[in-house]
Amino acid sequence: MNIPRPLGERFREALDYAATLHQTQARKGTDIPYIAHLVAVAAIVLEHGGDEDQAIAALLHDAIEDQGGDATRQEIRRRFGERVVTMVNDCTDAEEEPKPAWKKRKLAYIDHIGSADKSSLLISMADKLHNSTAIVRDYRREGAQVFERFEPEREEVAWYYRSLVEAFDARGFEGDAKALLEELELAVGELERCVGEGGDGLGRLEEGQDGGVVMTIEGQ
Repeated sequence: MNIPRPLGERFREALDYAATLHQTQARKGTDIPYIAHLVAVAAIVLEHGGDEDQAIAALLHDAIEDQGGDATRQEIRRRFGERVVTMVNDCTDAEEEPKPAWKKRKLAYIDHIGSADKSSLLISMADKLHNSTAIVRDYRREGAQVFERFEPEREEVAWYYRSLVEAFDARGFEGDAKALLEELELAVGELERCVGEGGDGLGRLEEGQDGGVVMTIEGQ
Protein backbone atom coordinates (compact mmCIF):
# COMPACT_ATOMS: atom_id res chain seq x y z
CA MET A 1 0.00 0.00 0.00
CA ASN A 2 1.32 3.46 -0.91
CA ILE A 3 1.81 5.83 2.00
CA PRO A 4 0.59 9.42 1.36
CA ARG A 5 3.10 12.27 1.49
CA PRO A 6 1.28 14.74 3.76
CA LEU A 7 1.34 18.47 3.15
CA GLY A 8 1.51 20.61 6.26
CA GLU A 9 0.80 24.12 7.42
CA ARG A 10 3.64 25.56 5.33
CA PHE A 11 1.92 24.45 2.13
CA ARG A 12 -1.40 25.93 3.25
CA GLU A 13 0.38 29.18 4.10
CA ALA A 14 2.06 29.21 0.68
CA LEU A 15 -1.28 28.65 -1.06
CA ASP A 16 -2.82 31.58 0.81
CA TYR A 17 0.24 33.77 0.17
CA ALA A 18 0.26 32.95 -3.56
CA ALA A 19 -3.48 33.68 -3.83
CA THR A 20 -2.93 37.04 -2.14
CA LEU A 21 0.08 38.01 -4.24
CA HIS A 22 -1.62 37.16 -7.55
CA GLN A 23 -5.21 38.07 -6.65
CA THR A 24 -5.51 40.79 -9.31
CA GLN A 25 -3.59 38.86 -12.00
CA ALA A 26 -5.16 36.76 -14.77
CA ARG A 27 -3.71 34.33 -17.25
CA LYS A 28 -2.43 36.17 -20.31
CA GLY A 29 -5.24 37.03 -22.73
CA THR A 30 -7.95 35.49 -20.51
CA ASP A 31 -10.04 36.20 -17.44
CA ILE A 32 -8.79 33.03 -15.68
CA PRO A 33 -7.44 33.85 -12.21
CA TYR A 34 -3.68 33.35 -12.20
CA ILE A 35 -3.84 31.15 -9.12
CA ALA A 36 -5.34 28.43 -11.35
CA HIS A 37 -1.98 28.12 -13.13
CA LEU A 38 0.00 28.08 -9.89
CA VAL A 39 -2.18 25.36 -8.35
CA ALA A 40 -1.95 23.32 -11.57
CA VAL A 41 1.84 23.52 -11.57
CA ALA A 42 1.98 22.48 -7.92
CA ALA A 43 -0.29 19.54 -8.70
CA ILE A 44 1.95 18.41 -11.57
CA VAL A 45 5.00 18.66 -9.30
CA LEU A 46 3.34 16.54 -6.60
CA GLU A 47 2.14 14.00 -9.19
CA HIS A 48 5.74 13.56 -10.35
CA GLY A 49 7.41 12.92 -7.03
CA GLY A 50 7.91 16.45 -5.76
CA ASP A 51 8.15 17.12 -2.03
CA GLU A 52 6.50 19.86 0.02
CA ASP A 53 9.27 22.40 -0.59
CA GLN A 54 8.97 21.85 -4.33
CA ALA A 55 5.19 22.17 -4.18
CA ILE A 56 5.54 25.44 -2.26
CA ALA A 57 8.07 26.74 -4.78
CA ALA A 58 5.67 25.75 -7.57
CA LEU A 59 2.95 27.90 -6.01
CA LEU A 60 5.41 30.80 -5.82
CA HIS A 61 7.43 30.24 -8.98
CA ASP A 62 6.24 33.50 -10.60
CA ALA A 63 6.07 35.58 -7.43
CA ILE A 64 9.49 37.26 -7.69
CA GLU A 65 9.09 37.89 -11.42
CA ASP A 66 5.54 39.25 -11.33
CA GLN A 67 4.84 40.42 -7.80
CA GLY A 68 7.51 42.47 -6.14
CA GLY A 69 11.02 41.43 -7.14
CA ASP A 70 13.59 41.29 -4.36
CA ALA A 71 11.18 42.35 -1.62
CA THR A 72 9.07 39.30 -2.43
CA ARG A 73 12.20 37.16 -2.55
CA GLN A 74 13.11 38.19 0.98
CA GLU A 75 9.58 37.48 2.20
CA ILE A 76 9.63 34.01 0.64
CA ARG A 77 12.99 33.36 2.32
CA ARG A 78 11.61 34.50 5.68
CA ARG A 79 8.44 32.44 5.43
CA PHE A 80 9.60 29.28 3.69
CA GLY A 81 13.37 29.03 3.90
CA GLU A 82 16.43 29.03 1.69
CA ARG A 83 15.68 25.91 -0.35
CA VAL A 84 12.31 27.26 -1.47
CA VAL A 85 13.67 30.69 -2.38
CA THR A 86 16.51 29.06 -4.36
CA MET A 87 14.02 27.08 -6.43
CA VAL A 88 11.88 30.16 -7.04
CA ASN A 89 15.01 32.06 -8.10
CA ASP A 90 15.83 29.26 -10.55
CA CYS A 91 12.34 29.57 -12.08
CA THR A 92 12.53 33.36 -12.40
CA ASP A 93 12.91 34.65 -15.94
CA ALA A 94 13.54 38.32 -15.08
CA GLU A 95 12.56 40.63 -12.26
CA GLU A 96 13.71 44.05 -13.42
CA GLU A 97 11.37 46.56 -15.06
CA PRO A 98 11.26 47.08 -17.93
CA LYS A 99 12.13 43.50 -18.72
CA PRO A 100 14.95 42.75 -21.17
CA ALA A 101 14.03 41.83 -24.74
CA TRP A 102 12.11 38.55 -25.05
CA LYS A 103 14.75 36.63 -27.02
CA LYS A 104 17.56 37.71 -24.69
CA ARG A 105 15.60 36.57 -21.63
CA LYS A 106 14.70 33.23 -23.13
CA LEU A 107 18.21 32.44 -24.30
CA ALA A 108 19.50 33.23 -20.81
CA TYR A 109 16.89 30.98 -19.24
CA ILE A 110 17.68 28.10 -21.60
CA ASP A 111 21.37 28.47 -20.71
CA HIS A 112 20.53 28.49 -16.98
CA ILE A 113 18.90 25.06 -17.25
CA GLY A 114 22.35 23.56 -17.70
CA SER A 115 23.42 24.54 -14.17
CA ALA A 116 20.19 24.79 -12.14
CA ASP A 117 19.47 22.16 -9.49
CA LYS A 118 17.25 19.33 -10.72
CA SER A 119 14.81 19.97 -7.87
CA SER A 120 14.16 23.39 -9.42
CA LEU A 121 13.91 21.98 -12.92
CA LEU A 122 11.06 19.65 -11.92
CA ILE A 123 9.06 22.82 -11.21
CA SER A 124 10.16 24.45 -14.44
CA MET A 125 9.13 21.41 -16.49
CA ALA A 126 5.75 21.35 -14.73
CA ASP A 127 5.30 25.06 -15.51
CA LYS A 128 6.17 24.58 -19.17
CA LEU A 129 3.90 21.54 -19.43
CA HIS A 130 0.92 23.46 -18.11
CA ASN A 131 1.70 26.49 -20.29
CA SER A 132 2.15 24.50 -23.50
CA THR A 133 -0.98 22.39 -22.99
CA ALA A 134 -2.96 25.56 -22.25
CA ILE A 135 -1.74 27.15 -25.51
CA VAL A 136 -2.74 24.05 -27.48
CA ARG A 137 -6.14 23.87 -25.77
CA ASP A 138 -6.84 27.52 -26.50
CA TYR A 139 -5.62 27.15 -30.08
CA ARG A 140 -8.13 24.36 -30.64
CA ARG A 141 -10.88 26.64 -29.29
CA GLU A 142 -9.86 29.99 -30.76
CA GLY A 143 -7.53 29.33 -33.66
CA ALA A 144 -4.32 31.17 -34.52
CA GLN A 145 -5.40 34.35 -32.73
CA VAL A 146 -4.27 32.72 -29.49
CA PHE A 147 -0.70 33.53 -30.49
CA GLU A 148 -1.53 37.24 -30.50
CA ARG A 149 -1.27 37.10 -26.70
CA PHE A 150 2.48 36.72 -26.94
CA GLU A 151 5.21 39.24 -27.65
CA PRO A 152 7.14 37.04 -30.12
CA GLU A 153 5.93 35.47 -33.35
CA ARG A 154 4.30 32.06 -32.93
CA GLU A 155 7.29 30.34 -34.56
CA GLU A 156 9.48 31.77 -31.82
CA VAL A 157 7.11 30.51 -29.13
CA ALA A 158 7.42 26.98 -30.50
CA TRP A 159 11.20 27.35 -30.91
CA TYR A 160 11.48 28.34 -27.25
CA TYR A 161 9.54 25.33 -26.00
CA ARG A 162 11.49 22.92 -28.21
CA SER A 163 14.75 24.46 -26.97
CA LEU A 164 13.60 23.96 -23.39
CA VAL A 165 12.86 20.29 -24.03
CA GLU A 166 16.33 19.81 -25.47
CA ALA A 167 17.96 21.61 -22.54
CA PHE A 168 16.01 19.58 -19.99
CA ASP A 169 16.80 16.35 -21.83
CA ALA A 170 20.52 17.12 -21.69
CA ARG A 171 20.34 16.98 -17.87
CA GLY A 172 19.62 13.25 -17.89
CA PHE A 173 16.49 12.93 -15.75
CA GLU A 174 15.27 9.59 -14.44
CA GLY A 175 12.12 8.21 -12.83
CA ASP A 176 9.19 10.57 -12.25
CA ALA A 177 11.11 13.57 -13.61
CA LYS A 178 11.87 11.69 -16.85
CA ALA A 179 8.18 10.82 -17.17
CA LEU A 180 7.33 14.51 -16.78
CA LEU A 181 9.85 15.43 -19.46
CA GLU A 182 8.27 12.88 -21.80
CA GLU A 183 4.86 14.47 -21.20
CA LEU A 184 6.34 17.88 -21.92
CA GLU A 185 7.88 16.65 -25.15
CA LEU A 186 4.51 15.33 -26.32
CA ALA A 187 2.84 18.63 -25.44
CA VAL A 188 5.51 20.60 -27.30
CA GLY A 189 5.02 18.35 -30.32
CA GLU A 190 1.34 19.32 -30.28
CA LEU A 191 2.29 22.98 -29.95
CA GLU A 192 4.56 22.67 -32.98
CA ARG A 193 1.72 21.08 -34.95
CA CYS A 194 -0.51 24.03 -34.09
CA VAL A 195 2.17 26.44 -35.30
CA GLY A 196 2.79 24.41 -38.44
CA GLU A 197 -0.82 23.88 -39.43
CA GLY A 198 -1.63 25.21 -42.86
CA GLY A 199 1.53 23.83 -44.45
CA ASP A 200 2.26 20.41 -45.92
CA GLY A 201 3.31 18.74 -42.72
CA LEU A 202 4.98 19.72 -39.48
CA GLY A 203 7.19 22.76 -39.50
CA ARG A 204 10.84 22.50 -38.47
CA LEU A 205 11.90 25.52 -36.44
CA GLU A 206 15.47 26.74 -36.70
CA GLU A 207 17.41 29.82 -35.69
CA GLY A 208 18.20 32.01 -38.66
CA GLN A 209 21.42 33.86 -39.41
CA ASP A 210 19.97 37.12 -38.06
CA GLY A 211 19.12 35.56 -34.70
CA GLY A 212 15.45 35.18 -35.54
CA VAL A 213 13.51 31.98 -35.98
CA VAL A 214 12.49 30.52 -39.32
CA MET A 215 10.15 27.65 -40.14
CA THR A 216 10.85 25.12 -42.86
CA ILE A 217 7.88 22.94 -43.79
CA GLU A 218 8.97 19.34 -44.24
CA GLY A 219 8.56 18.16 -47.78
CA GLN A 220 9.05 21.61 -49.31
